[in-house]
Amino acid sequence: MLREARGGRSMVEVAAAAGLSAETLRKIETGRAPTPAFFTVAALAQALGLSLDDVVRRCALVPA
Repeated sequence: MLREARGGRSMVEVAAAAGLSAETLRKIETGRAPTPAFFTVAALAQALGLSLDDVVRRCALVPA
């Protein structure tokens, strides 16, 4: 979902906009950090122009 949402933006660009390291974003995208903190999710949503409702809806569609 994150890769799709960031589109053509680089991982470094999105991570910086969210106040995260690129490595943290990489871990989230690859599943090595499967349960990021709420504030991390909120910061990424804001950086990607998504509402938290959008994030919840998209995550609900992802098979466990």
